[in-house]
Amino acid sequence: MTTRWLFCVIALFGLSLMALVAHAGQQETAGAYEIHYSAVSTRFLTPEVARSYGLQRSAGLGLINVSVRKRQDDGTTRATNAGVKGSVGLLDDTPKALNFRTVRDNGAVYQLATFRLQYDAPLHFALKVRTDRNAEPERVDFIQRFYLER
Repeated sequence: MTTRWLFCVIALFGLSLMALVAHAGQQETAGAYEIHYSAVSTRFLTPEVARSYGLQRSAGLGLINVSVRKRQDDGTTRATNAGVKGSVGLLDDTPKALNFRTVRDNGAVYQLATFRLQYDAPLHFALKVRTDRNAEPERVDFIQRFYLER
């Protein structure tokens, strides 16, 4: 059991590191919440990380990772559950819905979804992140290009 737990921690660290390296600083602030997001090609994932999260590694497949942290009174942040809905698409095309799934691991909470990449095309991501069930969801929009190996 200890070996499996250690593997999961290492895999989660690897996934988080890949996301941070690829797109450091992508976050929005909404009141006491920090919404962190990143989108990468699944080719950047190690085979072990992909397998542990049930993700397919492919040159034509991307992964979006959204996590929400709530600022505490002492200045630290704590991972929190948040509902995420969204879509991705070319700027001049009909967007496709993203199907997020929640991953919880050792106190961390992530929302993950995969999508098809378009070579050298600006993809528009439109997210609605619900940090509080009594409030309207926060909108997070960003545009990103991906360059595929050919």
